[in-house]
Amino acid sequence: MSHSTVPRGTTEAQTPPQDDGATTGTTKGPARPGKGGRGPRAKKAGRLAFRIRWRRDRALILMTVPALLLVLVFNYVPILGNVVAFQDYDPYLSENGFVAIFESPWTGFEQFERIFADSAFWHAVRNTFVLFFLQLVLYFPIPILLALLINSVVRPRVRAVAQAIMYLPHFFSWVLVVTVFLQIFGGAGIIAQTLRRHGYEGFDLMTNPEIFKYLVTLETVWKDAGWGIIVFLAALSSVSNDLYEAAAMDGAGRWRRMWHVTLPALRPVIALLLVLRVGDALTVGFEQLLLQRQAVGVDASEVLDTYVWWNGIRNQDFSYAAAAGLVKGVVGLGLVLTANKVAHLMGEQGVYKK
Repeated sequence: MSHSTVPRGTTEAQTPPQDDGATTGTTKGPARPGKGGRGPRAKKAGRLAFRIRWRRDRALILMTVPALLLVLVFNYVPILGNVVAFQDYDPYLSENGFVAIFESPWTGFEQFERIFADSAFWHAVRNTFVLFFLQLVLYFPIPILLALLINSVVRPRVRAVAQAIMYLPHFFSWVLVVTVFLQIFGGAGIIAQTLRRHGYEGFDLMTNPEIFKYLVTLETVWKDAGWGIIVFLAALSSVSNDLYEAAAMDGAGRWRRMWHVTLPALRPVIALLLVLRVGDALTVGFEQLLLQRQAVGVDASEVLDTYVWWNGIRNQDFSYAAAAGLVKGVVGLGLVLTANKVAHLMGEQGVYKK
């Protein structure tokens, strides 16, 4: 009577076949790519055909077509107009301003030489960077702090009301924002009138060139801090509660949990927004500064955007303004690439991967 060597709970059909290398004289190894093997041809076979992918994603692709057309028409087509920076462009050479581009004489780098020799240009550059550093130091951290504060509120209703109140000014136009600040800090504003009623001398902060840069930063904080709160709260919502519970069980208090759990979760978003903010360093607010230009003077309010507008639109020196705008774009691109490289060195993804 023979005893079976098959383990209990299995059948002979389920037992894997044994490799008898001594009998065959060969050993089984991985199949080589080629005929009958898994090579590049097998990988391509796993991909869906274009017709199937089009049928599957057709609705999503058609939904993105209007957005792509808007970006193409308003962002990429105008780039072709930078050619006038190397010309002495005159729109009156033809009945059509577009045709006048082909009829305007070429001047090479003459417009750029004029820009770098203009002291008003360098004054606008200096004001632009001063406002950028002030907004980077005083404005950028505020949405993070407010998002942490709102996130720590236990009651959802209180959190929703606070978030709505802080986000509401984002929908106001700059005309309305400047008007509100004028009614508060102007010479006929609430604070000045209240001081005069009590026998004190009033003041007018809206026409003071020395504190104008701080006033502009305060207006930016009041208007756009709510948008940053939304972004950081969305990042905080993805943090697992298990991390907070594990940190609490290890004895971490509220501040320790914020330092070791919350801030590391916000770090990728902070790095991304910081790179975008550095890339936008030369754009510190055109409409906001143009509305207050006459109140504080050109010396305090002139930045690159208003400088380009004044020379291009008011003085109709289109080639000179195009050259200044092109310099601004190239410098902004360099700032984005540099900031993104720094983000990579810090271990963050930045705007794009390595």
